[in-house]
This record gives sequence, C-alpha cells and structure tokens, in this order.
Amino acid sequence: MSEEVKEETQEQVEELDQSEDPQQSQEQLQAENEATMTLTEEVPTVEVESKAKPKIDKKKVIECVKRYAFLCVGLFIMAFGVSFSIKADLGTSPVSSIPYTLNLATEASSKIPTISVGVTTIIVNVLIVLLQVILLRRNFQPIQLIQIPISIVFGLLINLTNDILRGITLNAYWQQWLICIVGIILVAIGVSFEVTAKACTLPGEGLTLALCKLLPKVKFGLMKILVDCTMVILAVIISFVFIHKLRGVREGTVAAAVCVGFIARLFNKFMIPLGNKFFGASKA
Repeated sequence: MSEEVKEETQEQVEELDQSEDPQQSQEQLQAENEATMTLTEEVPTVEVESKAKPKIDKKKVIECVKRYAFLCVGLFIMAFGVSFSIKADLGTSPVSSIPYTLNLATEASSKIPTISVGVTTIIVNVLIVLLQVILLRRNFQPIQLIQIPISIVFGLLINLTNDILRGITLNAYWQQWLICIVGIILVAIGVSFEVTAKACTLPGEGLTLALCKLLPKVKFGLMKILVDCTMVILAVIISFVFIHKLRGVREGTVAAAVCVGFIARLFNKFMIPLGNKFFGASKA
C-alpha cells in the first residue's frame, strides 16, 4: 500500500514539473537579475552625492575680500584722524576719549608704565565687545567677535599714524583748531568707508546696536548720542581721578560729536555708489 502511494506522489511531482513553462521561469530569473544590478548601481551613486562638498561662490568670496580691504582703508584714514585730533590737543572724538585719557593717565603716573594710545584703544574696544556679549547673551552673534581683530588692527594703525605725525609742532591756538578740523574730517571719511564696506562695525557702534536690540523703542541716533555722552563722562571721571585735571576732553570733543556724523553722511552720498561699483554689488 505504501509503495503505491509513493508512486502516485512521484507521478504528481513529474506532472507539475512538466506543466511549468521553462521560458517563463527564465524570464523571471532575468528580471530578478536586472533588478539586483539596478540596486547595486544606485547605491554607490548615493554615497558619492552625500560626500560631495558644497561649491564655493568665487564672486561672493572676492566681494567679501574687497569689502574688508575697503574697511581697512577706512580704518587707516580714521586712525590718521584720531592722531590729528591728539596732535591738536583739543580733545578727541567721544569714542576715542576713554582710550586717550587712559593713555594720558599712564603718562602722568610714576607707578604705571606708559601705555600707548593704540594699546589702550585695543583694551577698551575688547572690553566693549565683552560688554556686548554680557548684554545680549544668547542673542549675541559669534560673527560679531570679528570686532576684536578689527580693533587690534585699528589700535596698531593709531600707533603708526602717531609716529608719522610726531614731528608736527603747533605754536598757536588757531593751528590747533586747523589740525583738529583735519582730524574731524578724516574721522568722518573713515566712518563713511566703514558704513560703505558693510563688513563689520567697530565696537562703539556695535555697543549702540546691542543696546538698540535690548531697547527697541529707542532709535539708533538717540542711542548713539547716549553712548557717546556716557563715554565722554567716563573719560572726564578718569581724567580727574588719575590726572587731577581735565585732559583729553575739550572743545574739540564737542566739535567731533557734532560734526563727524554730519560730514560722514555727506560723504556717503557718493561713497556708497562708488563702493557698490567696486564691490560689484547691484544694490546699496
């Protein structure tokens, strides 16, 4: 009985094998092989795309280099303006009043070695950047730390321009005013270069912008006046405490506070279009 069952199952298997279409099975195998090959070809292409580096826009890089070069020219002009104001001895601009007064304080002291006005400018500006970090906290943008190397360059340029003007001597009050006016104009031109470059602000303007973020209802112009007045007051306090008389803040400081912004706006009218052509920018 078992042998008959085995024979019947073998016959059924042979019938099933004969009923299958060999051509159809070959087509299925070929389709499976093609699908496998397609998958193996697609996998490496995905890996290559994921490892591909983003392309660098050469035009933007060149424009950025031009803007910072333009800014450095402005810093050099502004440094000459500060040095002319120092040579006039009628007081510097509000932003430079604290560094200049600290320089005079170290000169008047017998206990502290003399620190150049360029170095005091670097120290004060770095402290202003740290103040921005404290005020804004998480809202402080790390890119604004570039104000520190810019301040270092500016301080070194002030020392350089001071050395260049060291041989100038003034014998009359009108000569002091003439040199002071030259300094005010040069500082204004430097500010115009800075505004046109749109690369980085100096710490003084950076502090004003930081305070405007904290107090959005206060306009930039008013905040700038408040910051300048605060710096002048601090410079006066430093002068009386360490020098025991008023130095570094005089009528030239008031003239700079009133005139620099006005003259800079006049230069901006043709400096900004000129800068846009130099940078290759289509918009101001």
